[in-house]
Amino acid sequence: MMKEPSNIPVLTIDGPSGSGKGTISKRLAERLGWNYLESGALYRALGIAAMSQQLDITDAGKLATLVDGVDIEFKRNQQGRWVTYLDGEEIQRQLQSEKIGNIASKIAVFPDVRRSLLAKQLTFKQLPGLVADGRDMGSVVFPAADYKVYLTASTEERAKRRYKQLIEKGISANLRDVIQDVEKRDQRDKNRSTSPLMVPEGAVYIDSSSKTIDEVVQQVLDFLKNKPSQ
Repeated sequence: MMKEPSNIPVLTIDGPSGSGKGTISKRLAERLGWNYLESGALYRALGIAAMSQQLDITDAGKLATLVDGVDIEFKRNQQGRWVTYLDGEEIQRQLQSEKIGNIASKIAVFPDVRRSLLAKQLTFKQLPGLVADGRDMGSVVFPAADYKVYLTASTEERAKRRYKQLIEKGISANLRDVIQDVEKRDQRDKNRSTSPLMVPEGAVYIDSSSKTIDEVVQQVLDFLKNKPSQ
């Protein structure tokens, strides 16, 4: 396993789908001036790469091998927004599709794939610091992180957020179906044999159901300010 660089602060933001961790993490990376890692986007990007090469997404071995052959980066574009690049090509719009999201959730259950992606995730830990967003950032990928947050919200609230996103994109959706999809994803994430979704040891627990984005960002910044690094 690749050794993590030392003396580089890491803030992990873990939580279920729709908890707002992506938006919050990006805002925090901007405010802090740190690097950004979106774990879920790695799996989505891998799914896109697998589809482009017409690989069987149930073939864990081939998917794990594919990891070493792809280059995934997170950069801010000219508008200041964080976007994802796969082999030098921006894939942000593709990442946001429901099809790719479902593929990512399915391939994330494979232990071989998770192990292959672990080393790649560790390379994002660079100065001046890293904000890592995912479902096992504080428990598996960066267990010794200086700061850990577990961000969640009620199932209904997370489904409403996802439903709103789909409607705003012009995608037809049914709220009841979205709720069921969120519940299914939660079950897959919590019950997978490798790196199940959990509250990392030492993490501050934040329920964003009734909080604004700015309120959550400020709560995390206050946590960083008041908690001495390890």
